[in-house]
Amino acid sequence: MRALNFVGAAALAVALAAPSGAMAQGLFAPAVTVNGSAVTNYELDQRAKLLAAFNTPGDPAVLAREQLVEERLKLQALDRAGMQLTEEGLATAMEEFAQRANLSLDAFLASLASQGIARETLRDFVKVNASWRDYIRRRYGQTVEVSEAEIDAGLAQQSGPDGVELLLNEIIIAAPPPRAAAAMARAEAISKLRSTAAFEAQAREVSALPTRAQGGRLDWAALSNYPAGLHGLLLSLEPGEVTPPIPIRNGVALFQLRDIREAPQAPTEIAQVDYAQFAIPGAGTAQALAEAARIDAVTDTCDDLYGVARGLPEERLVRRSVAPAALPRDLGLELARLDRNEASWNLSSDGTLLFTMLCARTPAAALDEDARSAMRNEIVSRKLTARADILLAELRAQARIAP
Repeated sequence: MRALNFVGAAALAVALAAPSGAMAQGLFAPAVTVNGSAVTNYELDQRAKLLAAFNTPGDPAVLAREQLVEERLKLQALDRAGMQLTEEGLATAMEEFAQRANLSLDAFLASLASQGIARETLRDFVKVNASWRDYIRRRYGQTVEVSEAEIDAGLAQQSGPDGVELLLNEIIIAAPPPRAAAAMARAEAISKLRSTAAFEAQAREVSALPTRAQGGRLDWAALSNYPAGLHGLLLSLEPGEVTPPIPIRNGVALFQLRDIREAPQAPTEIAQVDYAQFAIPGAGTAQALAEAARIDAVTDTCDDLYGVARGLPEERLVRRSVAPAALPRDLGLELARLDRNEASWNLSSDGTLLFTMLCARTPAAALDEDARSAMRNEIVSRKLTARADILLAELRAQARIAP
């Protein structure tokens, strides 16, 4: 909650002065009725002052009417359900509300009083909303389900401290044993380039990856996507510089830095990488590439690969969940390019094309039971809020509101 507006203590007497005569009649006259229940001008004035004290964005008078109409609908639903907050529960709720402003309840009420806001105004506001919260939990709480996948997704979306994203060019030169020496020599020459155009020309000529068509250009990617063993090397580059040749299985990799930036919502530390690989015989053949493209067209998730592998030898499909540091370098680099449930077929082994799909990156927080419990509660709260909004909209649609 934002800080309250404090005014001079001299206003206190004026704020607490009771209205009288015609003024009192005007203040307590109905301003709007909700199913026959009146909202008075005094309530509207008090709520507008309360919203102003909270620095609530928008027109306080308009918001006051909107809130009070909704609260009448809530109170009527609570009455029908026979629910009422106890005095002890209300006292606790008011204390908790004051604590959001880092104030004791007495100090909080004093600051409101200095702005002409009565204790009863806060009391009514807290009472109806705390009661409504409890009612929604009692009505819908047992029907709200949260899956482990939802928790994983929520934790994956949480931002950590500022991180680093890299804009790279890549080349991987195929280097089977008979051509390993020649491939390394070519890679050594490319590593000395400082021109982006020259590197991209080499990528179009020698790279074994599909990105060769665009000169090896990659999109922005978080540093954490790449194997941990390469982080220091990649961070040491200046724009235009190329890494030394990086040996991988049956190949050699090179990266050129185009740009680097801080990411305000960097991914959290990754604890595990879940991936699947489906083996396709005939690496390098048109038939194998066509089969990989077919599998890509009929699969949306890693689980779909089980259907592809049905009836085939078990070793054709491998699915693992490992720490990033445990990934072979070539596989780690390949997975770094992929988003969840995205696939590639750039890797091969012993004459077999490897259809590789990233299933998930599991943040370290996802393995922490306290973090998982907190995320579960957050998701439950969001779902309950959504159901409460639907119920309130239904109540409003059925209500008689005048004027």
